[in-house]
Amino acid sequence: MRDNADLFSEMPVRRAVLSLAVPTVISQIITVIYNMADTFFIGQLNDPNQVAAATIAMPAFVVLTALSNLFGIGGASKIARCLGGNDRDTARRTAAFSIWTALAVSLAYGVGVLLAGPWLLPLLGANAGTEAFASSYLFWTVTVGAAPTVLNAALAHLIRTEGYARQAGFGVALGGLINIVLDPLFIFGFHMEITGAAVATMLANTIAMGYFLLFLYSVRKTTVITLRPGDYTLSRGIPSEVIVGGMPSFLMMMLGCLSNGVLNRLVTSYSNEAMAGMGIAKKIDMIAFSVAQGMTQGVLPLVAFNYASGNRQRMTAAIRTTLAYALTIACTATAVLFLFASPITRCFIQDAETVAYGGDFLRIICFTCPSTAVNFMVITVFQATKQKVQPLVLSLLRKGSLDIPLMIALNALIGIRGIAWATPLADWMALLVSLCLFLPYLRRMRQETPLSTSGD
Repeated sequence: MRDNADLFSEMPVRRAVLSLAVPTVISQIITVIYNMADTFFIGQLNDPNQVAAATIAMPAFVVLTALSNLFGIGGASKIARCLGGNDRDTARRTAAFSIWTALAVSLAYGVGVLLAGPWLLPLLGANAGTEAFASSYLFWTVTVGAAPTVLNAALAHLIRTEGYARQAGFGVALGGLINIVLDPLFIFGFHMEITGAAVATMLANTIAMGYFLLFLYSVRKTTVITLRPGDYTLSRGIPSEVIVGGMPSFLMMMLGCLSNGVLNRLVTSYSNEAMAGMGIAKKIDMIAFSVAQGMTQGVLPLVAFNYASGNRQRMTAAIRTTLAYALTIACTATAVLFLFASPITRCFIQDAETVAYGGDFLRIICFTCPSTAVNFMVITVFQATKQKVQPLVLSLLRKGSLDIPLMIALNALIGIRGIAWATPLADWMALLVSLCLFLPYLRRMRQETPLSTSGD
């Protein structure tokens, strides 16, 4: 544990940022790749209905990520501040609350999706050609797979707070790699088609969850991340701090689900090929999204620890360093996706109409990459430093409050391309608000007297 503590308090900032961020980014990219693998292998069936069905089901599946963020990121932020303040008992109780509450809520959600299926699927945009496929996909990934999917990601967030970034990254990546291996086996080998992709996802997340449980058992004598029911508590303000800390990330994902649901309904009204093209474009764009998300999630414990310990200089250096890396990668990704949109889309499906839609959509939505990198960093800093209002405002702006009205209005004005343009327009508008809130806050933090000058 001494080496892990040094990572947060003594290690040079650039090295600390990379130590925390690189494993997280890699695991996030592999997670996106395995989500893309579902789309890729389903696309090899050359059935736009099945590709569209996976896209339609995705908002309900993404709610599981929202739940893991609520308890994982919220718990991680609280635990990191406790460790920065040398309060290991509260950190341990926070971990127990986060894990057991995440388990209970995920199980309830899985049952809820099963019962709500008959009206939920049409609401998400399913039609006669896609409803049966989408229903099967949701049964295995959400009803059966809810708990392992949520705990897999939540445990990764929690163990990262003690410096176990490599182990967290390995666990998430393990699930992704297993999913990629199992996809073709179940889809083609067992002739299960889209149902096979769903079963593969569920099994992969279960195995990844098992890895994290075994890891926690191996470090049980030193870690504060515990599953002991006796440490579970609703006192000390732990539930409220976890939920408030994780709420911005939860809202971003939930509003993203709402936004994707509206998008699906609008795009489906054109054709299933258009829906499949949009699904492929959004999956590809998720790679750049995952880098920004991985960078910021990886450094959240570093920011929170140094905020709690009072080392403002080290904290602001970590913020600057992370933002510089994230923006460089985001701008490069934008250029690559814009220039090679059609060939990249063609890797997923050979249907000419779907490729045309997908390439066009990708050239538009790739412009969100730089704004997303900045917005994520700003929200993460506010979360790590116990700010409540600012991250909620920014989460609401990024998804739901701006992009849905823009989708509806631009669809009416210029048609299907307008639906795609709503995403980058909304994100860049949110960026302006982010900077207005963040720059004065960062200036105030810089003016506080640092406890040390270690690091950059």
